Amino acid sequence: MRRVLPRILKTLALSLMLTFCVALAVSWHGLGQGASGERLAKMRKSPQWRNGSFANPQPLINDAWLSLTGAFHASDFGRPHPDVQMPDIDPKPLQALPKSGLRVTWLGHSTSFIEIEGMRILTDPVWSQRVSPIGNVGPTRFYPPQVNLGDLPDIDAVLISHDHYDHLDAPTIEAMKMWKNVFIVPLGVGAHLEYWGIDPSRIIELDWWQSTQLGAVTVNCTPARHASGRSGVDKDKTLWASYSLVGKHKRLFFSGDTGLFPAMTEIGTRFGPFDLAMIEIGQYDRAWPDWHIGPEQAVTAAKMLRGRALLPMHWGLFKLAYHGWTEPVERALLAANANQLPILTPQPGESIDTMAQTPPKHWWPTTAWQTAAEHPVVSSGM
Repeated sequence: MRRVLPRILKTLALSLMLTFCVALAVSWHGLGQGASGERLAKMRKSPQWRNGSFANPQPLINDAWLSLTGAFHASDFGRPHPDVQMPDIDPKPLQALPKSGLRVTWLGHSTSFIEIEGMRILTDPVWSQRVSPIGNVGPTRFYPPQVNLGDLPDIDAVLISHDHYDHLDAPTIEAMKMWKNVFIVPLGVGAHLEYWGIDPSRIIELDWWQSTQLGAVTVNCTPARHASGRSGVDKDKTLWASYSLVGKHKRLFFSGDTGLFPAMTEIGTRFGPFDLAMIEIGQYDRAWPDWHIGPEQAVTAAKMLRGRALLPMHWGLFKLAYHGWTEPVERALLAANANQLPILTPQPGESIDTMAQTPPKHWWPTTAWQTAAEHPVVSSGM
């Protein structure tokens, strides 16, 4: 037995090492690539760059013990059973630009097709089945993409908020290699895109408070309170951001991922009021209240930003937290009504024209969920 045990342990160690190497090889391409050269030099000049990485003005607070024990209290309704059925999208009506100057088609999570003053924009496009560098590991979609990526009208720009897998999807980006659109991304994210075959001339990298012109629309890269990283060893090596789209007549805010932070008031003062504030409401936990803003604070943020209406996003497609899958929107509805803030809840694939705002639509099933009192999400430093 003494002779056999070392052999067993050695075989086990070799098997684990081989498994790790295979997984690394399979996922290597999806991990992306770090910045270097002129790109890295530009990043180091950013006011957000400190001690070798990007940093938030307000640190992110995490309760490690609460995160660990939270799994024991996970909702039984974390994802729909069975998966929800969503109708396919007919792309033909999208060929004609909206007469109102602003139309949004929410495609689930943080992916949206935005039409604003003649410009067509995709935000954080994810068409993959999983949000992971490995095809058979990671969170899966609740429903398939409702339209083929190539069936959408020609896109003018893709906005990327940060490089986490549920916002920056390598296969989706690679499918756009031969398109003519530009990619507007935070500092450092362009390195991933180049690695995946996007021509550098199509990549516009911005720091917070910088802007670029897209037809009649000014795209402002604005702050967010979050983090970045794809490999576990590249934490915060690229910047994260929100975006403010300002046209001559229409204005829209896109939050990306964020906690609540004081500069939202400044964003609203500089670029608001916004006809529509698209703000994440899901994938939160009391253990990490600075990473994701949560439903009630999304309403607070919309008020700080001077948003005339709230379109909740970042819910209803992937299970990335312990709460029930319908909880974010139920709580957002209550908070918006209590604050007399118009809220729009389109079914994924449904287009919202802001000239014809409709009452909230309750398209999801009724499931058990925790209230704000039972599961509070309160960002620190406020």
